Amino acid sequence: MLMRAAVLTAFKSPLEVREVEIADPGPGEVRVRIAASGVCGSDIKALDGKSPIVRRPPYILGHESAGVVESVGEDVTRVRPGDHVIIAMNGPCGRCRNCVGGRFHLCSAPERMAAVSGTMRDGTTRVRVDGEGARTMIGIGSFAEYAVVNEPMCVKIDKGPSQASMCLLACGVITGVGAVLNVARVRPGSSVLVVGCGGVGLNVVQGAVLAGATTIVAADVNERKLALATRFGATHAIVAGDLATQVGEIVRGGVDYAFDATGVAEVLGRAFAATQPGGTTVMVGSPPPGDPLTIEPGLLFASRRLMGTQGGDASPARDLPMLAGQYLLGRLDLDGLISERLPLDAVNDAIRHTREGSVARTVITFD
Repeated sequence: MLMRAAVLTAFKSPLEVREVEIADPGPGEVRVRIAASGVCGSDIKALDGKSPIVRRPPYILGHESAGVVESVGEDVTRVRPGDHVIIAMNGPCGRCRNCVGGRFHLCSAPERMAAVSGTMRDGTTRVRVDGEGARTMIGIGSFAEYAVVNEPMCVKIDKGPSQASMCLLACGVITGVGAVLNVARVRPGSSVLVVGCGGVGLNVVQGAVLAGATTIVAADVNERKLALATRFGATHAIVAGDLATQVGEIVRGGVDYAFDATGVAEVLGRAFAATQPGGTTVMVGSPPPGDPLTIEPGLLFASRRLMGTQGGDASPARDLPMLAGQYLLGRLDLDGLISERLPLDAVNDAIRHTREGSVARTVITFD
């Protein structure tokens, strides 16, 4: 059938909103009518040709999404038409070595690896642009009216909450909160530094609040973002510079945990230097491949740790319902993350606003 989608036809060019074809779901696949899709920094990176996984147009970008199941393929048992779902970035198989070991974010099943490259398990895609197969970002492609995804990527939720808010759980929220709870495992009463207070960084702040951190230092070069971070629970806000010195004036000796959400290798090194001996630094944003990371070796002798994360090291089936529950209890602010809601036709405006740093999150909504 035909649908409207924002198509990446060339890197560093505006997305083209046009009609494309989308096929019926195959075995183990689900077609979701997209209700809302957040605009993420990863979409911008892909648009600029800097994504390691989005390599050749045409492509349908978008991955932070929620919607309603429209139809299902053979052998689908977890969801049915009419169900409200969040589309997870990762659909773990539950069978491979990593899944059996509880490392669901590192699932190595063929269907998951195919999704990362923008196809279904058989190497084909369910979307066609001018008769040519178009890949979809991490097997989703939610800047479109519909998406066909693997069944494990669909996490059923209650029908009550706003899907514009629920879609944020799929990427920005689960990445930020998961980095705190699943990766660093921040302890109550500890001190935390969050560098980069965009959509993901604000959720690191929220995660630190949920974890019971008592000192939460937000750092950014944009003072509007610092004001937002304070609103979401940061106890201190600093214009990022010499982080070790700035943080040392707030927490003597450095923080217990540092999180870098900027994706800039130099900034990650400065965040690492702002931790105390025995401290932990988590790389939440990903620097471009090949960017060198400089760390003073002497800092490692004091048992400081540097860790990475993929999407908050989340188990979607476990973590997304938990986060939705925190939202319904008023412990997680999703509505406040949404700076604006725009229609698909304004997707390039949404991208521009995200680049400018004038929004926490822009959400593309569909009637």
